[in-house]
Amino acid sequence: MSSQAAVAVPTKTPLLKSRLGSFLAVVPLSIWVINHIWDNLAAFRGAAAWESSVTTYSNPFGQAFTFVIVILPLLIHTVWGIGRLFSFKPNNGRYNNYGNLKYLVQRISAVGVLAFLGAHIWLAFLHPRLVEGHAEPFSDIAREMHHHLPTLIVYLLGTLGTAYHLANGLQGFAMAWGLFASERSMRRFEPYAIGLFLLLTAMSWGVIYALYTAGASMSPEGISMLVR
Repeated sequence: MSSQAAVAVPTKTPLLKSRLGSFLAVVPLSIWVINHIWDNLAAFRGAAAWESSVTTYSNPFGQAFTFVIVILPLLIHTVWGIGRLFSFKPNNGRYNNYGNLKYLVQRISAVGVLAFLGAHIWLAFLHPRLVEGHAEPFSDIAREMHHHLPTLIVYLLGTLGTAYHLANGLQGFAMAWGLFASERSMRRFEPYAIGLFLLLTAMSWGVIYALYTAGASMSPEGISMLVR
């Protein structure tokens, strides 16, 4: 990142707070996101395999453990991120370079990812268990993915934004923790960040394709009830 791009980075954020925020973005949230996408690839093997991999917990403490390692860090990272958004002052008009463009897209994607993950966690995890008394069935999400266009679009864009925010965030994490000794070393990491972004997008859209295909044979009546 050039010296001009560095101007866009908030300078009032304490180093400890910045490191804590970046740590919670990568460990454990990034690890959980990658593992969650991997588990969802079981959709290619059918409903039983997907439900066993995604919604079934081997012991009663599994759900509580998921809450601790996902929801709490997500809330802390969200509060930290919102604070950064309020101090965000883009200068892309003055310094129209690649580093500033990535910084701007990272901030914009943060808003979209927050909305997507919030809706996804509520609709796919909390609401089925707390309100309906059971985990989300494979048939529900597969049917919505195929017969409810807004759901398909939201998942395509939401997973795209999540993949970008995670991959690009790794560079910010490495910078905050001093893992890059120079601008040259950071540039060398760029192809790996791009590769991770493409890989996560391909995996996520693969899951969506599997769900969309499975939903083709399911009745759209449930979806029509949702949109009335």
